[in-house]
Amino acid sequence: MKLFPKTILVAALSTSMLMVSSLSASEFSDAYKAYKAAVVAKNNTDIENYALQAYKLGTQKFAGDSLDLAMLALNAGDASIQNMPANPYTEENKAKADALKEQAFALYKVALDNYKKEYGADAVELIDPLMGLADSSSKKEAREYLNDALDIAADSENPMLLADTQKAYFEMLSNSQYYTRKVRDYMLDAYQTYQQLLPENSMKRVLAAYTVGSIEYAEKHYDKAETALLYVIEQFEALEFDHPYELAAHAKLVELYERQGESDKSTQHCIAIGSMQPWSPEQEQSPLFRKEPMYPISAARAGREGWTIIDFTVDEMGFVVEPVIIESDGGSRFEKESLKAIKSWRYAPKFVDGKATEAKSTVRLDYTLSKY
Repeated sequence: MKLFPKTILVAALSTSMLMVSSLSASEFSDAYKAYKAAVVAKNNTDIENYALQAYKLGTQKFAGDSLDLAMLALNAGDASIQNMPANPYTEENKAKADALKEQAFALYKVALDNYKKEYGADAVELIDPLMGLADSSSKKEAREYLNDALDIAADSENPMLLADTQKAYFEMLSNSQYYTRKVRDYMLDAYQTYQQLLPENSMKRVLAAYTVGSIEYAEKHYDKAETALLYVIEQFEALEFDHPYELAAHAKLVELYERQGESDKSTQHCIAIGSMQPWSPEQEQSPLFRKEPMYPISAARAGREGWTIIDFTVDEMGFVVEPVIIESDGGSRFEKESLKAIKSWRYAPKFVDGKATEAKSTVRLDYTLSKY
């Protein structure tokens, strides 16, 4: 997943080459026009191909240390990162991802060196290539480039630029071993700035609120999480379509309220999700909140494993009612713990013709002991 759009400062991809677009018609011009057309069409494969082609032809047309070549390199680096495999864990995809990262890193290095020559070592224009270098490096190495970018943004006296850079810093390291309280604080600080400078319905501010709500929820600051998530829902309700983050905020609030024993509050969010999601009889319903069953102590001591299959009804408010064991293995204790747990689960109710209605569902619970 692409963590951060590089265009904090420079113009969007389709307009970032105004300096060279007026040059006479040539092979380079054709390649660059094809690149711009691919950007409009949102064809990532063509974007990468033509961005690289334009860069390679640009190396013959412009001086190696020119700003023109730096912009071409930045475009090509962005295109390489955007074309990363969605699943980089297969051997083939990992090799492709590594090659694209190496390619992007070299391109961003050209952009950074040329920008330094043109603008100076502390110029805000360096933030884009620094972010690119971070995105195409290991997480460990990325911190050096992120810190450089953050220092420049902090010295810029531009609060919005600093907030965007802090948010990017957080997004790049939040799911890594280098996630720290300081990284977490960057996101909270960025959101504070967005609250001060952006209108309430700004998409950037709303999406940042969801991230902050998730952070506060994970840290069990439930009041702060609730405030942020309710704000997200309020803003998205004004749209004429259901936004994925609106649904996610409802789901997070279901978990939050259930963990606090406030099922009455979570009900409205269960219903909201049910009304947002198209429902088909064939789909397997997924719980919005689930409590894992206790492993029977007697069975654990005896080294005994088991499983249960339960039929139940999800009522109009998303509660589990009338659970029945239809098949099991391992003994009655597994059945008892399964029924006890599933009664606390919450679902999005089925909607028919705009109204919530009951729906049947089935789940299997497996009890297995660790082999280690």
